[in-house]
Amino acid sequence: MRSARALLVVGAVVAALVWPGAVAAQVADRCFAVSQAPSMVQPASMRFASLSPAEVRLTFVGHATWLIESAGGVKIATDYNDYIRPPVVPDIATMNRAHTTHYSIAPDPGIKHVLRGWGVSQDKPARYDVSVKDVRVRNVPTNIRNWIDGGTERHGNSIFIFELAQLCIGHLGHLHHTLNQQQLDEIGRLDVVFAPVDGSMTLDSDGMMEVLQALKAPLVIPMHFFSRYTLERFLGRARELKWEVETSPVPTIVLSKTTLPTTPKVLALPGR
Repeated sequence: MRSARALLVVGAVVAALVWPGAVAAQVADRCFAVSQAPSMVQPASMRFASLSPAEVRLTFVGHATWLIESAGGVKIATDYNDYIRPPVVPDIATMNRAHTTHYSIAPDPGIKHVLRGWGVSQDKPARYDVSVKDVRVRNVPTNIRNWIDGGTERHGNSIFIFELAQLCIGHLGHLHHTLNQQQLDEIGRLDVVFAPVDGSMTLDSDGMMEVLQALKAPLVIPMHFFSRYTLERFLGRARELKWEVETSPVPTIVLSKTTLPTTPKVLALPGR
């Protein structure tokens, strides 16, 4: 019990350092309580070791935003928005249009590649295949619900796939439906998948489990879960499938091909 309590204390201290305050919101968002958003400030004392060419660093910034760092120094921010941002200006920013906490109306001008996950019209989906140093980024368009009339907006979301360090990392964005075989074929083999597990604003719980089973990624990292209750509900579903479940007290991990699990595993990092 003492070791477990010590682990919780460490996790609380790290979380307090990484997310010391709330970000004020100017615009209400149906998807996320921005008043609970983590601070964009990272303590200057936090310094990370250099990565080997076979490694990638993943940091959960919050909600659906991740900072992905390659050994070549490329920094990627997923679902880059105006409320939750990483503590550095990324080289690449990906976005989705479902809610304002998934895209930015004013991305930092220092970002070299701003990849909006929606096209100029519903008949012209966004298509990317961008290479920067040791990173390749591509996308697979999916549909989203129209929050005004409840209809479908074609190609309003993108699943972004990041290829680096001999790994394929998929970010499902604001996924609203299960995937057909053509989309699964386009995505290809994933080693890691960032999955929204709220079960309501994105895909329902049954649908999300169907998607994850179809993708067959050895490592699933949940995001977009709002509360501990929602996260635990997803972890319970994973345990029902006999998947290994691990909870990390810190929001940053370093992965390589050799450290991937050999059987399906869920790794939960602190955040929302």
